[in-house]
Amino acid sequence: MIEHIFEEKLALSDDILMRIEKPERYIGHEVNAVIKDKSRVAVRFAMCFPDVYEIGMSHLGIQILYDMFNSMEDVWCERVYSPWVDLDALMRREKIPLFALESQDPIKEFDFLGITIQYEMCYTNILQILDLAQLPLLASQRGEDCPIVIGGGPCTYNPEPLADFFDIFYIGEGETRYEELLSLYKNCRQQGFDRVEFLRRAAKIPGMYVPRFYDVEYNKDGTIKRFFPLEDDIPKTVIKEVVMDVTNTYYPTKPVVPFIKVIQDRVVLEIQRGCIRGCRFCQAGQLYRPVRERDVEMLKKYALEMLANTGYEEISLSSLSSSDYSKLPELIDFLIDACGRQHTNISLPSLRIDAFSLDVMRKVQDIKKSSLTFAPEAGSQRLRNVINKGLTEEEILKGASLAFEGGWTRVKLYFMLGLPTETLEDIRGIAELSNKIAATYFETVPKEQRGGNRCQIITSTSFFVPKPFTPFQWVRQCTKEEFLDKAYQTRTAISEQLNQKSIKYNWHEADASVLEGVLARGDRRLGQVIRKVYEKGCFYDAWGEYYKNDVWLQTIEECGLTVDFYTHRERSLDEILPWDFIDCGVTKEFLIREWEKAKKEETSENCRQKCQGCGVARFGGGICVEPQKRQRKD
Repeated sequence: MIEHIFEEKLALSDDILMRIEKPERYIGHEVNAVIKDKSRVAVRFAMCFPDVYEIGMSHLGIQILYDMFNSMEDVWCERVYSPWVDLDALMRREKIPLFALESQDPIKEFDFLGITIQYEMCYTNILQILDLAQLPLLASQRGEDCPIVIGGGPCTYNPEPLADFFDIFYIGEGETRYEELLSLYKNCRQQGFDRVEFLRRAAKIPGMYVPRFYDVEYNKDGTIKRFFPLEDDIPKTVIKEVVMDVTNTYYPTKPVVPFIKVIQDRVVLEIQRGCIRGCRFCQAGQLYRPVRERDVEMLKKYALEMLANTGYEEISLSSLSSSDYSKLPELIDFLIDACGRQHTNISLPSLRIDAFSLDVMRKVQDIKKSSLTFAPEAGSQRLRNVINKGLTEEEILKGASLAFEGGWTRVKLYFMLGLPTETLEDIRGIAELSNKIAATYFETVPKEQRGGNRCQIITSTSFFVPKPFTPFQWVRQCTKEEFLDKAYQTRTAISEQLNQKSIKYNWHEADASVLEGVLARGDRRLGQVIRKVYEKGCFYDAWGEYYKNDVWLQTIEECGLTVDFYTHRERSLDEILPWDFIDCGVTKEFLIREWEKAKKEETSENCRQKCQGCGVARFGGGICVEPQKRQRKD
């Protein structure tokens, strides 16, 4: 019997575990999982990723917070993920409450339920978590015996569509304020204060947004008239939290190792936060400013410890732009030497297309040449200037040539369709650039060295979704029909290319991209839509086989709202946006300047070449206080 493996009884019976796919998702007790004595902890914190176990276990942020919380003597942090659809049905039928993996105790017995919100299409899964935990969906209906539900992650930079369901949103990086928040919770409990009083006091901690103490008033046209706190001493603006010293902070040297294969089945070493590049479509590039590097000696030490503590045979360097880490050559040489002796693979995502990066790739992929990934994002130089990609066609083709010379024959290319100011010429540019890269292979590799192999160019397009706190936050998003027409034009243009047989074209679903746009820039009124859609049986919307677009569209209409209002209209620069009460460091004045430059097809230098005055220098650290120096030529 499975339960005999562990000292404590599992929440699920053997009968149920034998009837579901991958029961290992739910039994806990993985390598490096933390088990504490319940009688000796003051606060129990359930950390949730609202998606299936294999995806949630791959998220570095939860591993960091899990390590941080469990380093506190009187706090026990456990994990919970969305049950897959098979177990979901059984738990509802058998009335089994959602439980944490480590203790197998019901989530409703915890003090906090922390949910990371990484992607808009997971919003209904958040309600699945609350529902299976047997908690009221609405924060206003939760009593003293319910855990405090707190949200974090990039989607909290526009938390309004989810405001009805959360007690607190933590805006920013989690390492800074949680100890203060948990101390407040313990003090309030000792003094006999109720839930509302704790939340009132929590709302005054920097970075904490407590929706119940704010309200919104709308104009007749549906735009926001004003957004305001309901009490005098509640902050009008919530400023994001930032860890300025990323070297001397929490990092898991003993990450939890799952029993089954997950998406990121390797040690993950975060080498820096933020990005110097300033791509105008990229929300992460704005939210995680300023760039902060981890000390290379710390990274060397942690890499060896994590490999020893997990038994993994691969290590991945995590960053928005790994090539821009200033000590990357030193770190790579160290890892090659250390990992070579242990036969450990090194993974380097987020590299740029340049000679330096390809030289690095050669070093770590000497034996097995896997595919290389380039992200030109746009097919024409004009449109790459609009989005400030900072990449020329000459650089792309040179990088491809170097890659083919180095032995790679498979190249993945990522583009976006529906970018602001896009024309048919820009769309055709995707096909033409793909063709030029294929032609570069035949020009670079002599026929006698090809061994009868043809190069493979995998060209993929996603549909552009405008996001908050980017220079494109005001622009209209394309309709489903426009997106599909653009994909058709791309496919047609590829079929006309001389090297079309070397090019494979993939594109994303248009329906989900439009809904993602609705939720990304939505307001509080969408809360009723999310709740009703969930009550109609929608969750796992991020999984194409379970996404029900017709139910979403019907429910939006039932609630008196329209998709057009949230996505298909251009916003004026003076419109009050649902997220305007949040200060992410980057000023609105900077975003407007970048939007105006985009319309003029003007580029901006990266942060190491020239400070653009975005506003994050006020945090007093990272690249903003480094001596200005020109970056190595790309």
